[in-house]
Amino acid sequence: PDVAGRDRIGRLSGWAWGFGYAGGIVCLVVLLVGFVQPEVPWLGLDKETAEHVRISGPFVAIWLALFSLPLFLFTPDTPSRGLPALTAVRDGIATLRGTLRRARDYDGIIVFLIGYMIYMDGLGTMFTFGGIYAAGTFGMEQAEVIQLGIGMSVTAGIGAFAMAWVDDWMGPKRTILISLLGLIVFGLAIVSVTDKALFWAFALGIGLFVGPGQAAGRSLMAHLAPDHLRTEMFGFMALAGKATAFVGPAAVAWATSMAESQRHGMATVIAFFVVGFILILRVPDARR
Repeated sequence: PDVAGRDRIGRLSGWAWGFGYAGGIVCLVVLLVGFVQPEVPWLGLDKETAEHVRISGPFVAIWLALFSLPLFLFTPDTPSRGLPALTAVRDGIATLRGTLRRARDYDGIIVFLIGYMIYMDGLGTMFTFGGIYAAGTFGMEQAEVIQLGIGMSVTAGIGAFAMAWVDDWMGPKRTILISLLGLIVFGLAIVSVTDKALFWAFALGIGLFVGPGQAAGRSLMAHLAPDHLRTEMFGFMALAGKATAFVGPAAVAWATSMAESQRHGMATVIAFFVVGFILILRVPDARR
C-alpha cells in the first residue's frame, strides 16, 4: 500500500512475482549454459567432484545480493522515527503483546494466516521434491530437471502477470481460490500420469497457478490488515510461510516410505492445497 494505491495492489503484487520469476529464469539459464551442460564449465570447475553443481549456491547468493541493490538504493522508505534501538525493540514487543491479546478481533486474518501457512507448505514441498520426483519417477537427467525448472518458472511468471488483473478485478481471495483449484487439478494429474510428455505438460500447467497464489496472498493481507498494524501483520505472514515448512517434506517422506512409492509421497502435497482451499473460503473478502 505504500507503493501502490489499493485499487492496484493486486496488479503490482502480480507483476513483482512475475518479474521475480523472470529473474529466476535468467539465473537458471546462466547456470545451465555456463556450468551444467558444457564439457568444461566456466571457471574450470571440476565435474568429477560436482563443483559445477555446487557452484549454484554461491552463484545464487551473489545474484540475490546484486539484484537486491536497486530495492535498497532507489525504493522510497517511510521516515525513521529516530528511536534508539533498545527503545524500538521494547516498543515493538509491547505492541506485539497487545496484538496477541486482541487476537479475536482479527479472526479473519488468523484464518487466512493458517490457510496461507498450509498452502505455502504445499508449494514449498512441491518445489523441494519436484525435481526429485521427476528424476526418480520419470528418469530425468540433471540437465532435463533444470530445463523443467526453467519451463515451470516461465509458466509461473506468465500466470503471475496474467492473474494480476484478475486480482484487482475479482479480488485476491477469489484469485487464491482459483489458483488452489488449479494446483489441485494439475497436481492430481501429475501424480497419475506415467508418460513423460504428459508429465511435462501438466508440470508446465501447474506452474500457471503457482505465481498467482503467492502474489494474491500478499495482496489479500494488504487488504485485511489494519493500517496501523500492517507491518506487524506482514511479519506474521512471513513467519506463517516458514514456521511449519518442515511438515510438508516430513509428510512426503513418511508417505513415500510407507507406500514405497514416490507417487504416493507427492500426492500428500495435494492435501495441503485442499486444506488451504477450505480455510481460504472462510476468509472475508475485505477489499477497501
